[in-house]
Amino acid sequence: MKRLVLLIVLLNTRTGICQAPDTLKSIPLQSVIVTAYKDKPSRETSLSITTLKMDSLNYEGHFNLSDLVSKTPGVNMLSTGIGIVKPVIRGLYGNRILILISGLKFDNQQWQEEHGLGLSDFGLSKVELIKGPMSVLYGTEAIGGIINLVEEEKPKPMTHESDFSMKLNSNTLGGILQAGYKVNNGRTRWRIRAGLENNADYSDGNNKRILNSRFDGYHLKTTFGFQKNNWTSTTNLLSSFSRFGFIFNDIYTFLTPDNRWSRNLNDNPAHLVLLNILSSENKFILKNDSKLSLNIGIQSNSRMENEGSGKISLNMHLFTAQYLLKWEKLVSLKNRIIVSNFGSFEDNKNFGSRKIIPDAKMQESNFSVYLETTKGQHLIFENGIGTGEKYIKTYFTATVNSPDKEVHPFSKFSPYYNLFSGLTYFPNNQFNIKANIATGVRIANLAELSSNGLHEGIFTYEIGDPKLKNEQNISLNLYAMYSFGAFQIYASPFYNYFINYIYLTPTNETWFGSPVYRYKQQNAKQFGSELTLSFKSEQSFQYSLSYSGMISKTADGNFTPFNPAQKITPSINFKWKVNRSKDVLFFANIDYYFPQKNIAPNEIPTSDYTLLNAGLSTSWKTVGKTFYLSLSGNNLLNNAYYDHLSRFKYFGLLNIGRNIAIQLKIRFSGEAAH
Repeated sequence: MKRLVLLIVLLNTRTGICQAPDTLKSIPLQSVIVTAYKDKPSRETSLSITTLKMDSLNYEGHFNLSDLVSKTPGVNMLSTGIGIVKPVIRGLYGNRILILISGLKFDNQQWQEEHGLGLSDFGLSKVELIKGPMSVLYGTEAIGGIINLVEEEKPKPMTHESDFSMKLNSNTLGGILQAGYKVNNGRTRWRIRAGLENNADYSDGNNKRILNSRFDGYHLKTTFGFQKNNWTSTTNLLSSFSRFGFIFNDIYTFLTPDNRWSRNLNDNPAHLVLLNILSSENKFILKNDSKLSLNIGIQSNSRMENEGSGKISLNMHLFTAQYLLKWEKLVSLKNRIIVSNFGSFEDNKNFGSRKIIPDAKMQESNFSVYLETTKGQHLIFENGIGTGEKYIKTYFTATVNSPDKEVHPFSKFSPYYNLFSGLTYFPNNQFNIKANIATGVRIANLAELSSNGLHEGIFTYEIGDPKLKNEQNISLNLYAMYSFGAFQIYASPFYNYFINYIYLTPTNETWFGSPVYRYKQQNAKQFGSELTLSFKSEQSFQYSLSYSGMISKTADGNFTPFNPAQKITPSINFKWKVNRSKDVLFFANIDYYFPQKNIAPNEIPTSDYTLLNAGLSTSWKTVGKTFYLSLSGNNLLNNAYYDHLSRFKYFGLLNIGRNIAIQLKIRFSGEAAH
């Protein structure tokens, strides 16, 4: 297989053939993005943006949202099994990556490595990825990148649509069922979508069961929107309950294996996440041809842990209220100004017997001004400045910050500022170059500032530091795309310099036999690049090659933890039209991961490995109905491997083996009732 990979790479190099992003997920440069300051084609912004178009049925057999976005060069996933995962953008994860839902920040206490997002691609139309900081607009945490989740599109005016879909995974003998209905009556529109997913324990490449890697979830989304004169409003409600079995060092001595396909999570150790989000997006066209948008929302997130007795021991509730206000005006033929204000309030409370962070309240506000200047028809300059503050107050919480503990209750006020400057040049459809330099900021999270206790699962005693300074970075991002005939080449190098980079490091101390870890700070730097080469023939055949690699080090010369391994992905995609109403799509790719020996202290190196993936899908139409059917396989050779970003490698547990996914969807459409 290694020889096959090298042969494909040599063929690509010799002929100049190169990759565009995935077949079944198109990433056109002309797609309109909504993540940044204003809706516009992505080639007209200096940001490095990738748009992943989606459907409620996916064609590549991914298990979750992070798995999906990790197909993009420069994006990986930090995993604790296939259920507990979080996205990694250019080596950064957790509170360094900002997740947006309905245009607002999403926070579910994802600061711990073994805590996943608890989010699904359920009911989304697309996902937007921004690589690099956008702290000017969004304040803290948007230091490494943004993942924007965009809800499914409304149907055409005076029509309705409904759908039913199912997916089955062979490895976990599980999958997902979902159904949705949406209608557009012209001035009003609404939708409802419900689904459930359930997966048993997975098997690795040696066909060995990974006990308690099971997970399930229940999801509901509703939307109501209307247009009245100059006011357009969309209100979304998301509600979900997810459970994820978790694994720690001695899981096999703690648990007696149950039935192979058992889904029991009532007694086994598990993370539980109950999430409710209510948000309203509002846009106003004002009399002076300016635009005003206001996003407001509240989030309720309960994160609980059952550590094996069936009784909830850890129970944290995070309540968040926030808004984002933006005003946009074309002040001249060449200049557009955008003023924005973001504000949030968070309340974190403990209700369980075990606590790892104290009760706390947090407040943040960010104000920014952005100017876009157009020179001629093909050159755009963007400049922005932002300033803000975050206030954190912790309260007495028994077993965490009591008088006998090292960290006591505190108040912390942290002001910050950010700058952004970029340009994009697009003389024609064949050439696009972008460059931007930006600063980012991240206020240390509650765990880094105030944790003081035993971290179950990895058996480390972690101690925070309220005196930690703001983590800042200066980021330089370049992007260049050139098309010539059927060929396209894309490159995106980057460089990040961090000031006061926060990291967790072991000490010589122990606590009743458990090693003590403390949060420290020092400067750090990152650099790397993504490359894509592709050849596309008459919209039907695509042959491609992509590469991503990076280095991340602290000032003392050590590598940062979970440095993604270099990766090469050659792929082919083919589409043929059987008749006017039926298409067939085929894809195959090889993910080759290089050995990763650039490791942090106490981290485990990993060997190289190869994954072969392929799939076939088709769709056909009848009167009022559209059918979709797909068959996909991941790790078809059933290789046994450790992914470098898998926390399971510390437990001697391999990643998932071969998985075959079959998916069926039926979509119904018709005219809305008058």
